[in-house]
Amino acid sequence: MAPLPGAELVQTPLQLYRYLLRCCRQLPTKGAQEHYKHAVRQGFRVHSDEDNPERILQIIKRAIEDADWIMNKYKKQN
Repeated sequence: MAPLPGAELVQTPLQLYRYLLRCCRQLPTKGAQEHYKHAVRQGFRVHSDEDNPERILQIIKRAIEDADWIMNKYKKQN
């Protein structure tokens, strides 16, 4: 289960960035939203020099899985 509709369409780093920021907006508290927005930005800075297409797809897949876990975590708390 994807955190938001459209996860299966994410294929580029820019699409992933936008997708993850949309996920952040769905979180219940402002503090959680800001925390994960910061984490998304940091992740993109760390991987900004990645040029291996296979590795990029691996990062995208893992980021979507992590977003799914986080969204489910907050759904269970409410």
